[in-house]
Amino acid sequence: MSETAVVHARTELLQVADAVAREKAIDREQVLEAMEQAIQKAGCTKYGQEHDIRAEIDRTNGEILLARYIEVVEEIENEVTQVTLEEAKKRKADAELGEFLVDPLPPIDFGRIAAQTAKQVIVQKVREAERERQYEEYKDRVEEIVNGLVKRMEFGNVTVDLGRGEAVIRREELLPRESFRRGDRVRSYIYDVRKEQRGPQIFLSRTHPQFMAQLFAQEVPEIYDNIIEIKAVARDAGSRAKIAVLSHDSSIDPVGACVGMRGSRVQAVVSELQGEKIDIIPWSADPATFIVNALAPAEVAKIVLDEDAHKIEVVVPDEQLSLAIGRRGQNVRLASMLSGWEIDILTEDEESERRQSERKERSERFIETLDVDDMLANLLVTEGFSSVEEVAYVPIEDLGLIEGFGEDVATELQTRARNFLEAENERLAQRQKELGMEDAIAEVPGLTPVMLVALGEHGIKTLEDFADLAGDELTEPEEGLLKDHDLGLETANEMIMAARVLAGWFTEEELAAARAEAEAEAEAEGEDGEANAAEGDAEAAPAAEKD
Repeated sequence: MSETAVVHARTELLQVADAVAREKAIDREQVLEAMEQAIQKAGCTKYGQEHDIRAEIDRTNGEILLARYIEVVEEIENEVTQVTLEEAKKRKADAELGEFLVDPLPPIDFGRIAAQTAKQVIVQKVREAERERQYEEYKDRVEEIVNGLVKRMEFGNVTVDLGRGEAVIRREELLPRESFRRGDRVRSYIYDVRKEQRGPQIFLSRTHPQFMAQLFAQEVPEIYDNIIEIKAVARDAGSRAKIAVLSHDSSIDPVGACVGMRGSRVQAVVSELQGEKIDIIPWSADPATFIVNALAPAEVAKIVLDEDAHKIEVVVPDEQLSLAIGRRGQNVRLASMLSGWEIDILTEDEESERRQSERKERSERFIETLDVDDMLANLLVTEGFSSVEEVAYVPIEDLGLIEGFGEDVATELQTRARNFLEAENERLAQRQKELGMEDAIAEVPGLTPVMLVALGEHGIKTLEDFADLAGDELTEPEEGLLKDHDLGLETANEMIMAARVLAGWFTEEELAAARAEAEAEAEAEGEDGEANAAEGDAEAAPAAEKD
């Protein structure tokens, strides 16, 4: 081969590297490194795998430098790749320990097998570099909407060509009855990008609640400009959705801005979501007001909040019940998802029956425990007394103010209530001894004697036993250990945290730090509500291990 031909071949090598780098959108240096590894592998095949053979491509003229490297060592462990200092000095007078003697090798005349091996190495390395580039490019684009072309359909999953990468929409992330063909343009939401064995995977969704939120942000300039904020989204993909919005400018109606002139803005989103019905709701910091709005178009007659259990009881007129619940419970389910509260729908008749039942139950309890007649028991219930404890420890003058009660009656009732409670506490204390309850567990704030007996009967007898529980193990409606004691999840978590401090698993300071960290994370993720924070406390607190 003439010198001119050799120079041309070397230049062509650099041109190939440039072309591959442009086509695959990866760094030229990565392509050249892949070529060097391919040449190095071919060199090892020719001269022996036991040798330390390295290849280098000159970045300016494309010249290939192939050489064998021999390390100068004090004691030889591998005779092929190592040499003693004494032997090295025979070849190079100023040789030093740790350096390498370099023996240049003649250029390789690639045979068919060597060329094929080199090609495989280059293809593999270029593919790895392309995957790394794709991951680096898309890992920071999670929560963005992207456009792409359908490349293929496999088992209901859609592979989408994004131009500089491939993504997949799983079957469950597609809208119901939605189908695509090769070449169709599709708009979707990046909800995850992660590395897997087969390379980086970009996961798209058309059912994710934030896909709808991002579509509104594209259609409503006020959302993009942060004048209107999307506070919450709930979707039953392909059927119905609710979105709560708040305006930071009192002169702008958030609902009207999202609907647009003659419904143009919301209709653009509905069209993209294949006709999904969307309820746009004004957000309110007051849970009661917000839930009333969220249940629209149903009318609400009355609501009762239980903040500890994070539940809300909603009373509606009989004719509004089906509208409030919605088809297959869709309306109330979406309202619950949107607000984060558990919603119980009752008609006015059902609510009245429940109140009557509760009233009767309380009256019977007073008759049994205080040994009074129906009239006195009903008077106590009417005045708002719900437990014997309230009667026992309310100021005596408050009892005396009840119509029909004199001071003597009030004093007698309070005496009977206190005597009953003392007898009951003695009975419960005796039962705790029979169960073998540890005294230390009684120090947990909020645990009543009745609760202690209930725990003991379920095998929870020591402070350590109680500290090892999770909040839902106490409050779960079906099998919770204290399900009959009107205990909210937040309160249960607080009691367990207190038990862990008493047990010495961590200090008050560590607990406070864990709570602060959990609250900061919740705020960063846009989560709201004290119940969520309480659950976070239980998980973020130091691990349940003893020193």
